[in-house]
Amino acid sequence: MTGVPVRRMVVKVGTGVVTHADGGLALGRLGSLVEQLHALREQGVEILLVSSGAVGLGARRLGFSTRPDGVVDRQACAAAGQGALMAFYDGLFQRLGACCAQVLLTESDFHFRARFNNLTSTLERLLKLGSIPILNENDALSTAELAVSQAPERGGVFGDNDRLSALVASYLSADLLVLLTDVDGVYTRPPDQPGARRIAEWDPHTTFEEGEGSRLGRGGMGSKIAAARLASQRGVRVVIESGDTPDVLQRIVAHAPIGTAFPPTSDPLTRRKAWLAFATAPSGMLRVNAGARTALVERGASLLSVGVIDSSGVLAEGTVVRVVHEDEEIARGVLAHWPVPTSPGRRPLIHRDDLVLV
Repeated sequence: MTGVPVRRMVVKVGTGVVTHADGGLALGRLGSLVEQLHALREQGVEILLVSSGAVGLGARRLGFSTRPDGVVDRQACAAAGQGALMAFYDGLFQRLGACCAQVLLTESDFHFRARFNNLTSTLERLLKLGSIPILNENDALSTAELAVSQAPERGGVFGDNDRLSALVASYLSADLLVLLTDVDGVYTRPPDQPGARRIAEWDPHTTFEEGEGSRLGRGGMGSKIAAARLASQRGVRVVIESGDTPDVLQRIVAHAPIGTAFPPTSDPLTRRKAWLAFATAPSGMLRVNAGARTALVERGASLLSVGVIDSSGVLAEGTVVRVVHEDEEIARGVLAHWPVPTSPGRRPLIHRDDLVLV
């Protein structure tokens, strides 16, 4: 059980960890996790907690038997549940003589650089002051996360708290991201099916069959895998494990072989290119021909106007756009200028330093 020491970690707890099946708070489980977080903080590890559960808790308080489908209903549930959830966390940390701080986010906090820089400055300061930030999207006001399951094509930044936790881990330079759920890792098929096998370490060729999600949660195992791969591309070690596992956080920090581990890539994306790939909501699209695709993917070239065959959306200098070939997004980048000139020159539409393959 050796490895790189953990200086900073992000822990994401899912709805199935925060609440019981009926939507009530899992008091014992959360109490144990808070004690583990406090112990790690006392050992010098900086902690950021991303917690789901507000919508599920609010749904129970407002009389819903399952997670409501309507965006407005889910906003109401978030409003009813977020305060109660935070008050519970605050009470647990206060009993241990520790401090936590609520930080509610929207897509624009990541999409716009100025707001993103303000966010990171606030989180860095909270960590230096010894606090444990508890993050969630501002579901009571924002429809972005709540509506993504109904309109995934909109290209939003978040989608669920799994992705949010990966973004936080990536941009706050965390060493470790722990995604706690109600199963002890990723299985080749749903764990209750014959022949299911836990995957100890993920690799790009791994395949699995996803089962159904919980009644009150949203992000399934596919969401957690996507988030883990995102963070690993920024050099973050990721582990998916059960929130019921005894001393789960201490054991993961100590590199115990539990859960499913996603090792960090050996060639991580720069912070700017990771921002382009994962934390932007593109405003437009450029469709390119086969020659442009080859130049971008195989030669790492800039995108020239001669390779663009179609466009749509909001296109202007400085906007982030999707680059598509035959209905497949191959890259994302920042436009250097628009529109395409009548007599295209060699000035690139998107310079390769402002473009990332996705």
